Amino acid sequence: MPMPWFLLSLALGRSPVVLSLERLEGLQDAARCSPGLSCHLWDGDVVCLPGSIVSAPGPVLVPTSLQTELVRRCYQETDCDLCVRVAVHLAVHGHWEKPEDEEKLGRAADPEPEEPRNASLQAQVVLSFQAYPTARCVLLEVQVPAALVQPGQSVGSVVFDCFEAALGTEVQIWSYTQPRYQKELNLTRQLPALPWLSVTADGDNVHLVLDVSEEQSFGLSLYWNQVQGPVKPWWHRNLTGPQTIPLNQTDIVPCLCIQAWPLEPDSVRTSICPFTEDPRAHRNLWRAARLQLLPPRGWRLDAPCSLHAQATLCWQAPGRGPCQPLVPPLPRENVTVNMALEFPLLKGHPNLCVQVSSWEKMQLQLQECLWADSLGPLKDDMLLVEARGPQDNRSFCALEPSGCTPLLSRASTRAARLGEQLLQDLHSGQCLQLWDDDLGALWACPMDKYIHQRWVLVWLACLLFAAALFLLFLLKKDHVKGWLRLLKEDIRAGAAATGRAALLLYSADDAGFERLVGALASALCQVPLRVAVDLWSRRELSAQGPLAWFHAQRRRTVQEGGLVVLIFSPGAVALCHEWLQDAGPAPGAHGPHDAFAASLSCVLPDFLQGRAPGRYVGAYFDGLLHADAVPALFRAVPVFSLPSQLPAFLGSLQGPRGPRPGRLGERAEQVARALQPALDSCLRTPGTAGMGRGMGPEAGDRT
Repeated sequence: MPMPWFLLSLALGRSPVVLSLERLEGLQDAARCSPGLSCHLWDGDVVCLPGSIVSAPGPVLVPTSLQTELVRRCYQETDCDLCVRVAVHLAVHGHWEKPEDEEKLGRAADPEPEEPRNASLQAQVVLSFQAYPTARCVLLEVQVPAALVQPGQSVGSVVFDCFEAALGTEVQIWSYTQPRYQKELNLTRQLPALPWLSVTADGDNVHLVLDVSEEQSFGLSLYWNQVQGPVKPWWHRNLTGPQTIPLNQTDIVPCLCIQAWPLEPDSVRTSICPFTEDPRAHRNLWRAARLQLLPPRGWRLDAPCSLHAQATLCWQAPGRGPCQPLVPPLPRENVTVNMALEFPLLKGHPNLCVQVSSWEKMQLQLQECLWADSLGPLKDDMLLVEARGPQDNRSFCALEPSGCTPLLSRASTRAARLGEQLLQDLHSGQCLQLWDDDLGALWACPMDKYIHQRWVLVWLACLLFAAALFLLFLLKKDHVKGWLRLLKEDIRAGAAATGRAALLLYSADDAGFERLVGALASALCQVPLRVAVDLWSRRELSAQGPLAWFHAQRRRTVQEGGLVVLIFSPGAVALCHEWLQDAGPAPGAHGPHDAFAASLSCVLPDFLQGRAPGRYVGAYFDGLLHADAVPALFRAVPVFSLPSQLPAFLGSLQGPRGPRPGRLGERAEQVARALQPALDSCLRTPGTAGMGRGMGPEAGDRT
């Protein structure tokens, strides 16, 4: 019965350190001889009848030793059997018999050579093979030329391919000649047993199960099987079976392989790599990856496994959204991990950053800005892109958040307004050349002097405004005093609230729920808060993508001391459970503007690593979702029910410097009045409220 290649590969292994067996193609047996000999394999098996030992009439060929080797006989690409190759070593046994007259009278002078003494030798060698329940005998004809016939000397060997056998069985091999001139040779060999390895998962608990015989001693090793570089074992034990070994969930990566072997001489090793397609393993790999910058202009991505990712060089303007990729300084190609690489740059600049992004649906990303320690913080420089065409034609554009703006265009951007001045700075040598080749170049032009000119005008305007206020104060002293009293009453709360940012993340379950989130965002702007929500940024989402838009908004909100608000709905809870159960959201299951699905790859690590408190709050709407439906992982931060807990929710958003409780209650009533029509519309939608109430504690406890 042919053995499936999967089972045979477990026994023979795929790792470079595991025994590699020769592969034979086809079903036919074959025989081959060492140089100088000729041999032939009889068709079909023969009857195993050794017979009695007879005396040799002269020099004869006899087997002197047997040697075996394990090989694979494959019928298809993934269908192979284990096979025993047998090599029979042969030697010449016996001498030519002298005639009786020659022994008595001696050899006559110059006798003629006798034909038998110069003849070649031929022998029929039988190989008998037994391995329960298989028994076979094959016949090999071997011929040795006269030049090699030296009594007592080895003449070579004949190799037979091959006898099929099962793993773990004992095989017995005999060899003799027909007729039989000496006692038959015999060899007994125990083929390696298969230590069964399997991996079981129960939620977050992963176990390695080794189903081997009781008290059998074996070695166990865990290693990273990398495409680039050598195998890196990082855990090894000698154990006795059977065993069930727990695996740390954070150690599970796609290239994690397990190897086991009996503690016996020349044992075959079993090796499996069960996590190559596990989404959880790929997320762990990205968490373990580290992007390292090497002076003067090098970088390196350290990771235990190879990453399906691309690297790009990008320009990060201070406070102006995501890092913009630069082409062609760093071509988009697969990243080689654990290898130092260099940027093809002439000079370094603090605004130059390297991004490593995943090719896969998880859209994970690493980013580091170059030489920040040595070159300082980001600069407000303008990056000019020079394109060179035929006949020395050159064109320039400035890289801005909206794209690359031609310098002499009529666009209403800063680069277009300063186009002529920037070209003058470039030609006068005030710009730093970062990269250059036949197709173009990159230039970083400082904007300090233009910023100083702008600030001179701002200061002049401030002085004029202050003079006007002072004059107004002299003319309207009584009115100004009353206005100051009102301003003093609300200065702390109003000013603090105006400066607080809030980023709303939600799952676009349906149009009614989107209207409800829009009503909440509009009402929070009247509190006042500075609200960011993807409903109001559809153009940016289409241009940048949901993940890049979320990265920019989250970084800005956290840097300014604001909060990210996770609005839970039945759809959002389902998405969270998909991520927490390692299934991941189905591709295309969400719209191109759904920032909630894109943001989970960054939100979940903040909660798993304890960075969420102080940065996140949760919320859900009364009647649309049960409190226990919120996954337990997200209850590490306050979760509010709206509109019933609006005062506490607004107090959390506005922070400790918010308004007095009375004023906070008034604002909560305003927000509740704005929310109620949209909430009533959602509750009247068939199936919406029922679905929210149906998600009980069991839905939230699945984490």
